[in-house]
Amino acid sequence: MLPAGFEYVRAATPEEALAALAAHGSDARVLAGGQSLIPAMRFRLAQPAVLVDIGGVGALAYLREDGGFLHVGAMVRDATLERSPLLAKYSLLADCSSVVADPVVRHMGTIVGSLCHNDPAGDWATAALASRAQVVVRGASGERTVDIDEFIVDAFTTAVQDGEMAIEAKFPIPGPRTAGAYEKLERKVGDFATACAAVAVSLGDDGVCTSAGVAIGAVGTTALRVAKAEATLVGQRLTDDVIASAAAEASALADPVGDLRGSVAYKKDMARVLVARALHRALARLEGARA
Repeated sequence: MLPAGFEYVRAATPEEALAALAAHGSDARVLAGGQSLIPAMRFRLAQPAVLVDIGGVGALAYLREDGGFLHVGAMVRDATLERSPLLAKYSLLADCSSVVADPVVRHMGTIVGSLCHNDPAGDWATAALASRAQVVVRGASGERTVDIDEFIVDAFTTAVQDGEMAIEAKFPIPGPRTAGAYEKLERKVGDFATACAAVAVSLGDDGVCTSAGVAIGAVGTTALRVAKAEATLVGQRLTDDVIASAAAEASALADPVGDLRGSVAYKKDMARVLVARALHRALARLEGARA
């Protein structure tokens, strides 16, 4: 199927993109990598009247550490992040980056674009929740920084308003004795997740968990922060029993829809299994670093 007709605007700068968005309001959509938007347009699930293409905006293709954060510009491709030497200290992001869709999609898709598309089965929203990420949004009135928990509003809906665009994602630089992991169950490479899980944990010198981020995806209308699992982990040593208790909270929170990828019961149990796997992998990384 072909997309419905639309007007095409190719921006050379962020200012040009914002001017086009301001002029067209709710009729306009930003086109970055296009790996989610274009298929949606082909099936007429999305029918924007105006496409504002930022693919040529080199000013948004930055990837750098500054002020305690890894700053990922809106035009950083998945493949660029995946191959960056900066990812050596970001175990959760490295895990996630390597399993987004397939290599062909990763050469065009963008991290910020995925967050803005906000597919309930998307990888980056789940990883961002566990990482305590932030998204910088720019509009005519200036910039604002939105915590990922507030950025994710509903399925395919975010805090970005008409006339605004997300210009970067910010991931906190991991502190000492911090590690994460990402686990994804899919039928084949490139398929949407049946379920996925992201975790990030920090340990004190005594081995007690001082902070935790736990999130699950593809098992609700959006990616979900498992706050009860985080509370279960903090203040405890990450024993098998503690990890099992935290993983059980993920299953309890999951609210999936049964489909060809699995029943409701199966997906809820996979949320549990994947959180446990991710926690064990993050802990093994911490113990390996200590050895």
